[in-house]
Amino acid sequence: MLSPPSLDLLLLSNGPGEVMTWVRPVVKVLRQRFSSARISVVLSPCPHASGREAAVLESFAEVDRVQGAEGFWPFLLWGKTEAQWDWAPKGVVLFLGGDQFFAIALGKRLGYRVVTYAEWEARWLSWVDACGVAHKTVQSKVAVRLQPKVKVVGDLIAEAQSLDSSLDGSFDSINQTLQLSSGTELVGLLPGSKAAKLSLGVPLGLAIAEYLHEVRPNVQFILAVAPTLSLPELSRYAKAETNPYMNAVAGVQAQLMTPSEGLPYLLTESGAKVLLWARSPAYDLLSHCRLCLTLVGANTAELASLAVPMLVLLPTQQLELIRMWDGIPGLLANLPLVGTGFTKLIGRLALKRGVGLLAWPNIWAGREIVPEWVGHLLPRPVGDRILHLLDDPAALETMRTELRQVRGEPGAAQRLVDLVEKVLSQ
Repeated sequence: MLSPPSLDLLLLSNGPGEVMTWVRPVVKVLRQRFSSARISVVLSPCPHASGREAAVLESFAEVDRVQGAEGFWPFLLWGKTEAQWDWAPKGVVLFLGGDQFFAIALGKRLGYRVVTYAEWEARWLSWVDACGVAHKTVQSKVAVRLQPKVKVVGDLIAEAQSLDSSLDGSFDSINQTLQLSSGTELVGLLPGSKAAKLSLGVPLGLAIAEYLHEVRPNVQFILAVAPTLSLPELSRYAKAETNPYMNAVAGVQAQLMTPSEGLPYLLTESGAKVLLWARSPAYDLLSHCRLCLTLVGANTAELASLAVPMLVLLPTQQLELIRMWDGIPGLLANLPLVGTGFTKLIGRLALKRGVGLLAWPNIWAGREIVPEWVGHLLPRPVGDRILHLLDDPAALETMRTELRQVRGEPGAAQRLVDLVEKVLSQ
């Protein structure tokens, strides 16, 4: 048996958004900085997980070992991994998703230093060695005596552009890849990766694409497929027999088409095509879209990092979708016993007078810089809003400018790894 390396770096994460937007940029920097260290990732249970997060992590060349969420509790409670991993005498537990307390518990069990990353709230600071936060507003909430442990590293999602060298490709090359004709207006569709969002987002997006196909044929929708989702799985949300929520948004059905050449696509009964882009991350594609249509979630932060104009939707026809919201509404809706009541209350408030800022760039800016639309959303009104935006290039350019201002400077992953290096030297 090989002896363990001298240094173990254990990353704790959970859902698909965290894996792609937090873990992915950080492991690249960790591997550059600690070439001989062993990098392991352990997933904790997540209600929003797709079940394919472990497979995605195993595809990262920088990661040496991965354990799925199903083995988390025995590891946390008794220190036993499913594969009976050994551990180096020295190491760091780095929190990149889930419950910050889990990272502390694992650090104590292994005798490792603990570094956490906090996007919105830094917790348990008395028991961590260092904490990198996304924004100054997070740092401002920290008690004075704990401030030395906290450093503003920036938003990890803002690393998006630096991860994909093909972003510099010309629009012509993207058009050639997509086999688009001259004058086509490319609109991105991001329905998410979670079932509660896909069940509404896919049929609604298809119906909007069908409507625009009739009134403005030069608009081409392209759906960015989440890396944790296969095309057959995605197509289930485009069929009434496998998606009971289709009628709630006046959605339309579509068939999955996989031609021998070109991209696969969803084809509606009226002949509208929604192209499917399965390569991940899809930053090169999204950066060339005139506009993106997205549901609330991590997608809004990724689009902001690329300065891509967006229309952010939160259909409330199916109230359990609220359980997938970010921030306080989502937390309240998931409370035991009383969560259902909060969900209904939040739904009523959303329809009457709104629930505040929900898209990440709007939260960061403290005002609405990209339009949010919450309520009983239907295809034609949303399609008309898209047409209005496409006909207003000045408004789209203003969005791009303001997104560049709020997305933050790149280098968050480097600065977070600086904290790891610092605690290891102490």
